Amino acid sequence: MGRITLDKVAKRFGDVEVIPPLDLTIEDGEFVVFVGPSGCGKSTLLRLIAGLEDVSAGQIRINGNDATMTPPAKRGLAMVFQSYALYPHMSVRKNIAFPLKMAGVDQATQDAKIEAAAKALNLTAYLDRRPGQLSGGQRQRVAIGRAIVREPDAFLFDEPLSNLDAALRVNMRLEISELHNTLKTTMIYVTHDQVEAMTMADKIVVLQAGNIEQVGSPLELYHKPRNAFVAGFIGSPKMNLVPGSTANDSSHTFGIRPEHLDISDSEGLWHGVVGVSEHLGSDTFLRVTVPGMEEHLTVRANGDIPLRHGDKVYLTPQADKVHRFDSKGLRIE
Repeated sequence: MGRITLDKVAKRFGDVEVIPPLDLTIEDGEFVVFVGPSGCGKSTLLRLIAGLEDVSAGQIRINGNDATMTPPAKRGLAMVFQSYALYPHMSVRKNIAFPLKMAGVDQATQDAKIEAAAKALNLTAYLDRRPGQLSGGQRQRVAIGRAIVREPDAFLFDEPLSNLDAALRVNMRLEISELHNTLKTTMIYVTHDQVEAMTMADKIVVLQAGNIEQVGSPLELYHKPRNAFVAGFIGSPKMNLVPGSTANDSSHTFGIRPEHLDISDSEGLWHGVVGVSEHLGSDTFLRVTVPGMEEHLTVRANGDIPLRHGDKVYLTPQADKVHRFDSKGLRIE
């Protein structure tokens, strides 16, 4: 079981409140991603759950039990950090076995758990190597293996892929998601990368300045952002947000995603000029400057569209895909 409940949990550093009181429930077996810009409080919130930071107010319950004052080692949680934190003089086998050895687990049980974790993480062939002989992705898998053998109630990942290059990040995203599908264990994952959040999560928690802006599935947040902040943060490229007056709309802010702008060479709501065009094969991203708008519009078009810098285009938002927000940034249904 790995149900985690935060009840009016808050964190202050002196007079500065970095996490205002918040409520959150993470169900057993869920893959939950905390996402938000740098300084939003996502890592601090994870550390509160882990017990690495003391709460200033509120209660943390794990499987219904009050764990607010429980030491980290006794919470039944396993944490995987951005830094691999491996022992360089130990083999992969000994690194994975370390928490079991510290817990006094017998050798036969250690061996069985190590072999199972190594098999799940494709590390069997590397068990006798040292961390310095491994790639970054392999070292991160060793760190995950060390967590797996503890059989925790939940895994806590603190930006575990930040040190990897782009290709390795994609591979490790898939491997961690596959691991969750295999283990069915609760996972809480912190990232600033909303693509990771969208592709991995059952449930996303969007944070800003310590506040929870919205909680929901990736598609809920994508199709029905609660406010302009979530609308602009979730989605890649991000949603275009323009003043309602510019869009001949009664709302304060008018939002349209890049893929929901129709493009024409003859007619449309807005007339603009193509700036930078990024051709990615399957897609082309166009930055279009429209007179009267402070910021350019981003358009997602077919990969073989022949437009280039300086071309004139017309853009029209798809009427059923428009998002509207009031003067406080809240969604208008």
